[in-house]
Amino acid sequence: MAEAVRHDKTARQLRLLSDALDSGRLGPVRRLVNTLAPAEIGNLLESLPPDKRMVVWGLVDPEDDGEVLVHVGDEVRESLIADMDQDELVAAASDLDIDDLADLVEDLPDAVIDELLRSMDRDNRERLEQVLSYPEDTAGRLMNPDVVTVRADTTVDVVLRFLRLRGELPEHTDHLYVVNRRHQLIGWVALQDLVTRDPGTPINRLMDDELESLHVDASAEQVARQFSDNDWVSAPVVDDGNVLLGRITVDDVVDIIREQAEHQALGAAGLDEDEDLFSPIRRAVRGRVVWLGINLLTAFLAAGVIGQFDATIEQIVALAVLMPIVAGIGGNAAVQVLTLMVRGIALGQVGASNASILLWKELRVALINGLLIGGLVGVVALVWFRSWPLSLVIAAALVINFCSAALAGVLLPLLLKRMHVDPAVAGTVVVTAVTDVIGFFSFLGLATVILLH
Repeated sequence: MAEAVRHDKTARQLRLLSDALDSGRLGPVRRLVNTLAPAEIGNLLESLPPDKRMVVWGLVDPEDDGEVLVHVGDEVRESLIADMDQDELVAAASDLDIDDLADLVEDLPDAVIDELLRSMDRDNRERLEQVLSYPEDTAGRLMNPDVVTVRADTTVDVVLRFLRLRGELPEHTDHLYVVNRRHQLIGWVALQDLVTRDPGTPINRLMDDELESLHVDASAEQVARQFSDNDWVSAPVVDDGNVLLGRITVDDVVDIIREQAEHQALGAAGLDEDEDLFSPIRRAVRGRVVWLGINLLTAFLAAGVIGQFDATIEQIVALAVLMPIVAGIGGNAAVQVLTLMVRGIALGQVGASNASILLWKELRVALINGLLIGGLVGVVALVWFRSWPLSLVIAAALVINFCSAALAGVLLPLLLKRMHVDPAVAGTVVVTAVTDVIGFFSFLGLATVILLH
């Protein structure tokens, strides 16, 4: 429901913007754009064609430029950055938190990066370099090194005085981290405890020392899963020696979850989630033609199977009418299983320990569905073509193809994952190719054996 409301709001804002731009009235456009959050502005910019996008981009409050750049896809970001001069880019990047800056900095021109580093103080420069030293999509790359730490041997009153002197807290601060002299994490204390307990209470009496932390090398998927399982607002990031390096906050995790959902939805169609909706034709063609080519090869493979039975099809024309049913339903069954597997793999719910149990379950589901759907199609074929053998052939072929769909849907994602190929991207093409080939082969092969002999 919330997602639908957000989409309706975006569509309404886009309609108002387009009407104002078409009329040439930029004043209302500026007022509308600058009432929006940076993420909303980014969403609107991605929804506009390039000419209107650049007009709106020029009306965005410069204070929001950096945040907007963080919230758009790579292709759109590239076009927006190309429209800015060096001073504008440095100013935009300077307003960002370290974790957001790390996400943006590698897309900036070298001259801008050099100027930005020179403009930063030593502590922030070292923090940025530390974050950039970790691989993308790891906790180290996602974390913000700006954390508030306290010692266990202090009191609530001392900590509160320290916080007042500090003047401000990082966003989404719900805990302060307790460290020892070697900056190793030993616990955390909730802000609500600090403001409700007696000023003389020692921190070690309020400290929770059973907290879970994130290792700096943990993947983005593991980070998202930990936040979901523990309902965290923020979480500490540590290294092998349990030294506190930074923290990750829930707003970053929301971005991870959204990106994962987009990756799975678009990857299944062979599309890049960072592709600009209005990208140039040449770039769009280049990004899509590879998977279309792979699809073409699998189609030729299925066509080759059909070609082996051309004599059978010539004698029994009804086979040509029924063939698409076998392949189409089998492909849908395979995609259903594949979708469950991809989700399970992404959540860490599927692995070698339970794959055989899952395979046996899916085979039984496929057998029952195959008998039900195959029986129904067999009855239709009997009424349509008045042939008991033909109805038996298509029913048996559907049972076989449903079982092959279960096998492919379970085993191929695990195999692709082991080969370091993303099953969300490659899975659909592979499993539908399997069901096409086996569906045609089983249907036409059974027809040759049963109907012509």
